[in-house]
Amino acid sequence: MTPIDPLAYADYAEQAAPQLPEAAAAAPRDVQRVAVIGGGTMGAGIAVAALNAGLAVVMVERDAESIARGQHNVEKVYDGLIAKGRMTADGKAAVMARYTPSTRYDDIADADLVIEAVFEDLAVKQAVFRELDRVCRPGAVLASNTSYLDIDAIAAATARPQDVIGLHFFSPANIMKLLEIVVPAKVAPDVVATAFALAKKMKKVAVRAGVCDGFIGNRILAAYRQAADHLLEDGASPYEIDAAMRAFGFAMGPFQVSDLAGGDIGWATRKRRAATRDPRARYVEVADRLCERGWFGQKTGRGWYLYPDGARTGQPDPEVLAIVDAERARKGIAPRAFTPEAIARRYLAAMVNEGARVLQEGIALRPLDIDAVFLCGYGFPRAQGGPMFWADAQGLARVLADIETFAREDALFWQAAPLLRQLAASGRSLASLNQPSL
Repeated sequence: MTPIDPLAYADYAEQAAPQLPEAAAAAPRDVQRVAVIGGGTMGAGIAVAALNAGLAVVMVERDAESIARGQHNVEKVYDGLIAKGRMTADGKAAVMARYTPSTRYDDIADADLVIEAVFEDLAVKQAVFRELDRVCRPGAVLASNTSYLDIDAIAAATARPQDVIGLHFFSPANIMKLLEIVVPAKVAPDVVATAFALAKKMKKVAVRAGVCDGFIGNRILAAYRQAADHLLEDGASPYEIDAAMRAFGFAMGPFQVSDLAGGDIGWATRKRRAATRDPRARYVEVADRLCERGWFGQKTGRGWYLYPDGARTGQPDPEVLAIVDAERARKGIAPRAFTPEAIARRYLAAMVNEGARVLQEGIALRPLDIDAVFLCGYGFPRAQGGPMFWADAQGLARVLADIETFAREDALFWQAAPLLRQLAASGRSLASLNQPSL
């Protein structure tokens, strides 16, 4: 029986997510030596997570300048702990003794597990995996930290797809609890078991995900971020939307998150998806207008918000509101007012609806897996239990009624997931799917 208290359920979801027969179907491979390809923010965070788990780490970058920067990124984490009195200089030295910087792939020939953390481009990642295929010993696990890309296509760049898996860390990787373990078609069971064992060693909450664009979290994020963009164009300001989602319990709203992550990240994803976008689908261009001006968020001093003098907390920007007004006028949209509750209900309905699709397609095995992803990786408020738990608490019939109401404005975006319809019609909850035969 699933607990009905949201905080108890949140604990249950985190504990249950890694409990899969698949993860116990084979003994994990021994992992003592890890290689990390890439020394940027993500690569350094992964290296620190591995070092903190007691593993030896070789970091590979393309040249001396890049690897020096990568080592600095790693040491900066430990220097921060020393400054806070949470680590001694001797403690840092002991950890760094297990870290080796390199500019040569040949230096990872004896690695037990390699994690690629380079630029989010399929061709770039495939080139890295061809190199890994060349230098890594037989039986080494080859993992990609991709956030969106097709792990099957990455695995196909090697002669050993049985050894290739997705390990999608969340930034900062040494702090964030979530690890999406993305399971491609040809991977060996013991590689899946190895990934779950590594997550446990790193004290991560591991969630199994299938292969699709964005896996569980980023695929659902794309849907509710679209809902936020539609609200923006229809009359809510980015500041009203963010305030409504903070009132619901998120630490930050979607536009604040965009500024923190960097608007150029989403822009690159939108451009990558442009060729496959349904021409009938509504597309809001406000974010593109900001990116065209070089306003990428905190790192450029302005995005959806202004960040004067390197401020971490943003201020509303009248110029952004003027751009929003201009886009509305260009499309002939008369803005209307939305209450905070109306904003939250659209945002969450989009999240739940896409979550139901992810379940129906088997990308997530159970609703609790989706809840664990959003609790541990996307800041969903624990007091609400997770998006699928929230939907059950509302009543699926009510969530479905909301979606059908919104569909009168945009029938393409607000197509109710068949699974949601089936459960609502039969009076069943999403939680009833939390114990399928696997």
